[in-house]
Amino acid sequence: MMGFLALLAILLAQMNTLQNRPIVHLQVNHDAIDISCNGKMLELINAPTILHLPVSAPTPDPQNGPWSVEIRNLGPHAVTVIDKATFAQQILPGETIQIESNGKMYLVQR
Repeated sequence: MMGFLALLAILLAQMNTLQNRPIVHLQVNHDAIDISCNGKMLELINAPTILHLPVSAPTPDPQNGPWSVEIRNLGPHAVTVIDKATFAQQILPGETIQIESNGKMYLVQR
């Protein structure tokens, strides 16, 4: 039994190190992704069906790295992420996507 518990503890520790992005959640009654979510994992639980990206596509950082957010939909329904013009991406329950901005438009990275 002690061996099983030790193995379980090691496995859980390794799983925590696999997640290299800080996890954030939407504020209650919000339907927009804040620009400060750059480089983070946004977990959605009971999110609105439509979620808005920042109005202006964020520009790359000083090291020329793109603004990006990883979004994990924990359910219970699909969520569609949109911008003000042309971007629309549906995220099904259990699905995770990454959205990047090149400063002009948003792109889904697979």
